[in-house]
Amino acid sequence: MRIVFIGDIIGKPGRDAALAMTPILRAEFSPDLVIANAENAAGGWGITPDTARVLLGGGMDVLTLGNHTWSKADAFDFLRGEARVLRPANYPPGAPGRGHGLYKTAKGTLVGVANLNGRTFMEPLDDPFRAADEIIAALRPQTPILFFDFHAETTSEKMAFGWHCDGRVSAVVGTHTHVQTADERLLPGGCAYITDVGMCGPENSVIGMDVDVVLARFRTQLPHRFVVAEGAVRLCGVMVDVDESTGHATHIERISRPV
Repeated sequence: MRIVFIGDIIGKPGRDAALAMTPILRAEFSPDLVIANAENAAGGWGITPDTARVLLGGGMDVLTLGNHTWSKADAFDFLRGEARVLRPANYPPGAPGRGHGLYKTAKGTLVGVANLNGRTFMEPLDDPFRAADEIIAALRPQTPILFFDFHAETTSEKMAFGWHCDGRVSAVVGTHTHVQTADERLLPGGCAYITDVGMCGPENSVIGMDVDVVLARFRTQLPHRFVVAEGAVRLCGVMVDVDESTGHATHIERISRPV
């Protein structure tokens, strides 16, 4: 079983790159499932129904989100009806949409996918560690293959979450900070882990945003509206191999490609 995960897609440059690269990644790695984080796919913040449909129609099987889930108003009703788009599971009860799901591959194998938000330097949501326990308890009786996108700010919280899930989850991949880390590894219990997958967005930028605008904000401490950068794009992600009988990961490999 092989899963490819594409890091945070940033605006139109990221969307175009992800759509161009997904067929190439499918041809190269022959994944059973392609997942992408799309919380910044619509103009750099949030997701719209049209954006989601384009990405899902372009070869991505499941989309995960994050703290910008609600940035576009028309996402609310869309998330209620689209099972292939996941918002963080630890939003309080009553939030539109779902935080985890089961997805059947072309070979008929069930894969559980979940999305959770961290809390350190983030919005005060429900406990992601407890939420993960509940998701694992719900999904593992149906499949041992569980893939978690943990959308969080700090390396310490991401690492703690990976150790919390080790032995019970096939992979924990970090998103949100947009900078790919070089710490991919297999934890002792068989969980593939990386602190941050990176982004699919403009290379000459500050985490996908226009450099001059970000510099102006840092240098003046005045509000400046961020805009998505232009120019060359890089796609970052990971490929994870999983033993279908145990749910343990056997390999994790970083992907970083100019587009």
